[in-house]
Amino acid sequence: MSAEGAERPAPPPVNPWIVAVAVMFATFMEILDTTVVNVSLPHIAGTLSASIDESTWALTSYLVANAIVLPLTGWLANYFGRKRLLMISVSGFTVASFLCGLAPNLAMLVVFRVVQGLTGGALQPLSQAVLLEAFPPRDRGKAMGFWGLGIVVAPILGPVLGGWLTDSYSWRWVFYINLPVGLASLVMTKLFIFDPPYVSRKSETVDYWGIGLLAVGIGALQVMLDLGQQKDWFSSGEIRVLAVLAVLGLVVFIWRELQTEHPVVDLRVFKVRTYSAGVFLMTVLGFVLFGSLVLLPIMLQTLLGYPSLQAGIAMAPRGMGSFLAMPMVGMLVARVDPRKLLALGLLGGALTLYWLGQLDLSAGYWDIFWPQFIQGLSLGLIFVPLTTISMDPIPKEVMGNATSLFNLMRNIGGSVGIAVATTLIARRGQANINVLGAHVTLYDPAARSMLEGLRAAMMARGADMVTATERARALTFGLVARQASMLAFVGVFRLLALIFILMLPLLFVMSTPRHRRPGAAMH
Repeated sequence: MSAEGAERPAPPPVNPWIVAVAVMFATFMEILDTTVVNVSLPHIAGTLSASIDESTWALTSYLVANAIVLPLTGWLANYFGRKRLLMISVSGFTVASFLCGLAPNLAMLVVFRVVQGLTGGALQPLSQAVLLEAFPPRDRGKAMGFWGLGIVVAPILGPVLGGWLTDSYSWRWVFYINLPVGLASLVMTKLFIFDPPYVSRKSETVDYWGIGLLAVGIGALQVMLDLGQQKDWFSSGEIRVLAVLAVLGLVVFIWRELQTEHPVVDLRVFKVRTYSAGVFLMTVLGFVLFGSLVLLPIMLQTLLGYPSLQAGIAMAPRGMGSFLAMPMVGMLVARVDPRKLLALGLLGGALTLYWLGQLDLSAGYWDIFWPQFIQGLSLGLIFVPLTTISMDPIPKEVMGNATSLFNLMRNIGGSVGIAVATTLIARRGQANINVLGAHVTLYDPAARSMLEGLRAAMMARGADMVTATERARALTFGLVARQASMLAFVGVFRLLALIFILMLPLLFVMSTPRHRRPGAAMH
């Protein structure tokens, strides 16, 4: 097989922008599905006679299957052929989407979501590898700017689109919309994407132990992160078992992959210093991006009174900022040191998160709009240069493996970010209630005055003294709980801002891309 791969003729020339559009269809569709279902969960639960907690398996099953396949993509592409794998993935994802829409009960929906995750997991790294190879190194910034639109905008657009489809039609249309996109992607992949000569099977043997250990380690980690807060973390025996499985599975997996001659995931790519630093930064970006992405809609709905669709629309400015920034930054990367753009993006991201950390319960729409819009611009300044710098020293022969790990770590960072952010909100909110509540006593003049005013208002509405007193106390506790929760949100936003600042020293570890270095050959 490897001999045949070496003799394979070079692929015919294709305009790289046609290739970009072909792979973008698949990438956007797959990433959209990681968030588009979120707002539909109550409707799914109601239609399929399940509880909200049970319906979350429609999310968890997809994310677990997706995470297992992601790091295998480079090996799968070499084993089966990149074009063949891409077409199988798009076909499987599209068919699974259709079956999800037809699912008669929750069990079948979860099964079809697993198939969707398994077939969709390869789409992100495959499309990124194809794009990086289709464009010459000097134009890779433009390619990553275009690809980044899907990576950053799709998760933000997902809740808005999901909310609109669910409210206007049915939650089933959240899945049916993938059909035309999948068909278009399949046709364009067939016509315009070809395997380069060096994509070939390296060995006929299959590292089944590596695949099994990866599935156990990554699967257990993803389930643990998704269910941790719901199960109260390590007070749950189930979470402790998952944590042990995750640690043992991943440690033995890493040892196995470093020892075997033909690993399913080549971890030796981490010897490249710039790539390793870039992967770490991308993991942190996933942590902050998805952590803040899940916090803001919750804050808007629970504290500021936004309906779910309006909360999704209020998130749109971040997508608008990214949409404007990505193409511009893609063109700048070839002219300006990408590390400077990356530093500017990290500072901008930190500033906007700190800005969100100054909000209070009187915040209006424009108080939410501007920090999000500027944050979207900052994400463009981070994502495009970071991807370009990280992938610059990677040889084309191992590009598929490198993009697989790059995307895996972003997704894991996102899962950890969501788990940490939701846990901190719950724990800090409770702690803040205890602190604030300690000051609301009859011995505090302000508190006593407020209680008496509320009691008088209740009595004016016809309540007796005892009922009015109980209602006044309940209203007071509600006010304290809202303030405590708001303090928790702003505290977590400030923490995320600090994390961005702490990432700045890593820029000194990364090298300038080859096409920017003085005297480097242009290619």
